[in-house]
Amino acid sequence: MNTTVLEPSYRNRLGYHSMVLGGICAIVAAFIILGNDATHEKIQQELKQDQINTLSQVLPPTLYNNDLLTSTKNIVWNNTETTVYIAKQDDIPVGFAFPVVGYGYSGAIQLIMAVNGNGEILGVRVISHAETPGLGDKIEINKDNWITEFNGHSLVSKSEQQWHVKKDGGDFDQFTGATITPRAVVAAVYDGLAFFKDHKSELTQIESVPKE
Repeated sequence: MNTTVLEPSYRNRLGYHSMVLGGICAIVAAFIILGNDATHEKIQQELKQDQINTLSQVLPPTLYNNDLLTSTKNIVWNNTETTVYIAKQDDIPVGFAFPVVGYGYSGAIQLIMAVNGNGEILGVRVISHAETPGLGDKIEINKDNWITEFNGHSLVSKSEQQWHVKKDGGDFDQFTGATITPRAVVAAVYDGLAFFKDHKSELTQIESVPKE
């Protein structure tokens, strides 16, 4: 006696397999959505904290009492929209942080810098770069304190010529065997000071609070 169970003919139809595949995809998609909902808020909190940590390296938290991440102004600079974070003490602008970029030996050097209302540098830090390890990476604060040489300086405290490395007749040290990297950073910081000077009036403007 033949006891073989015959497979229903509908299972051999293309439509059946499409329905099964579609059902599996729907289940997987549902799990992905549930997982994304569960982790999205945590990821956003971590990203926000990373931003705050980066800004705190150039803007001392004791300087301001507002939320930096919600106090920003976008300004077009070199055909690119630049976000300026405005530190305020009791609604009065006291510090300004913004990104700048230099081009070193191995490409773009991304930095964040901050100045006070007088255009004096509060701090400069490197966010990312691809410069040569052991040479150009001395621009990182955890490798060398060279980047702190900018603190307190401005377009007023130094002439345009002084805003160069010593090899080019300026005031800033270069690294042995790696002049291109510090030269790029000095130029980027100088451009950042010029940017603030050009837009100082709109950045330092105190917004009026409507009376009740």
